[in-house]
Amino acid sequence: MLYTSMSCRVSVCTTFICWNVFCRFVATELATDIVITVGDVKFYLHKFPLLSKSSRLQTLVASTDEEGNDEVDISDIPGGPSAFEICAKFCYGMTVTLNAYNVLAARCAAEFLEMFETIDKGNLIYKIDVFLSSSIFRTWKDSIIVLQTTRSLLPWSENLKVINHCVDSIAAKASIDPSEVDWSYTYNRKKLPSESDPDSHWNGVRKQLTVPRDWWVEDICDLEMGLYKKVILAIKAKGRTAGEVVGEALRAYAYRRLFSTLDSAASNGLDCTRHHAALETIISLLPPERGSVSCGFLLKLVRAACLLGSDEALRGDLVKRIGSQLDRASVSDLLIPASSDENALYNVDLVSSILEEFMVQRNGDDEALEDGESYPASLVSGGDSELALVRLVDGYLAEIAKDPNLPLQKFIAIAEMAPLAARPTHDGLYRAIDMYLKVRTYTLAHLHTSIGLDPCSCVCLLELSQNFELK
Repeated sequence: MLYTSMSCRVSVCTTFICWNVFCRFVATELATDIVITVGDVKFYLHKFPLLSKSSRLQTLVASTDEEGNDEVDISDIPGGPSAFEICAKFCYGMTVTLNAYNVLAARCAAEFLEMFETIDKGNLIYKIDVFLSSSIFRTWKDSIIVLQTTRSLLPWSENLKVINHCVDSIAAKASIDPSEVDWSYTYNRKKLPSESDPDSHWNGVRKQLTVPRDWWVEDICDLEMGLYKKVILAIKAKGRTAGEVVGEALRAYAYRRLFSTLDSAASNGLDCTRHHAALETIISLLPPERGSVSCGFLLKLVRAACLLGSDEALRGDLVKRIGSQLDRASVSDLLIPASSDENALYNVDLVSSILEEFMVQRNGDDEALEDGESYPASLVSGGDSELALVRLVDGYLAEIAKDPNLPLQKFIAIAEMAPLAARPTHDGLYRAIDMYLKVRTYTLAHLHTSIGLDPCSCVCLLELSQNFELK
């Protein structure tokens, strides 16, 4: 998406020339009488226009005059040569262009040079502050761009409260009613399930496109983790954004900053400190409401936690959250690879603990209902939920049965997680057993007594396994 940043200009007077990358001067008939050094760059300038705007240069020049020196070194100025050049041009009355990419560096440099109103009315600090408040902080993408530039300008950007202003501006815009959004934003994802509209046409006329609730999610994915956390916390603090939308924001950020590079980094033995920090931050920001984030996303997070060797407490918290909505998961979500030191394809123990947590919470919900507490219909025990669990378990069994190193006891333990009473048929379980028998041989009696199938079901099991060699 093309985007043009807002800019601010002041009047032009003369010309600023870059002789080479290390030398810059003003084209004028007057000889220069001061050299300002900023890193490797020397600026050949004139005292009068600089000292009329900068209190700090007044002090520094006074001390150099006493020493008989015409050179001032300010290499520690925030923003470096480019930021000082903006300040110097302003002192000369030249045209300077400020935009979201350079305005903060110029503001910090002006603060360093002490370009206050007490020195000259309408000084650079005042003009930049007006530009920030009237343009930058009112613009969605400019606020994000400026916030991104704050990291390289610490601690100046922090002390000047620019970070706070940017965060508040972004959070305020993200929290407004989507119908009021009239600026450009990036949106390349599918709409949230609650916003999908199967009937987008009526009488052949396309309905007017509406702004989705999560319109802001992708743009803030460009932020570094610490700044991103500040923005999300500010959005949550305003209390006007649904947990589902915050959850979608975290999911998008996790795919951009965590999942996209984690497998490669872990397999190649690279430093995963950044991934650890991203995972912990994302988990700490998850909305507390059940169902605010998808079960698939939570399972990807727990997979990342296993891959990174995160502590048990962090994984335990994820297991509890997953257990509260496991009936909404898919089989592919549960296929979490085992660690490299295990002689197995999948982390069956982890899935077993998730299934146990699901049953514990389900039983707890049933008891709460008996005590008169109310829960959303989608989260309480019921036939649809139990049927979804049965299908999930049977589908998972069919996949892990392909692992020749899967112990029978673990296969049986997973099978027993789905109550037999909740099964309308045993077809899914039979298919899983059939797959298990294809890669190994066990006595049918052992399977029968261990899994606890009723005698009538054994007839079907015999039919499925009659072509296999049974000991």
